[in-house]
Amino acid sequence: MSTALSSADQLLYTPEDAAEVLRFGRSTVYELMAEGALKYVKRGRSRRIRRSDLEAYVDSLEPLPN
Repeated sequence: MSTALSSADQLLYTPEDAAEVLRFGRSTVYELMAEGALKYVKRGRSRRIRRSDLEAYVDSLEPLPN
């Protein structure tokens, strides 16, 4: 029996996991975090991004006009 969570069940993401989910580069995710565009929580030296904050970031993106 596997105890691994699917992406939909995951509550917190590492920046690397978030980059994979967003299909962005890891550096881009760190830049978004540094500029405050992508919220995160910090515990010690670890940074984690809540699933709800990833969803909020995606919802805030404006589509390009045709």
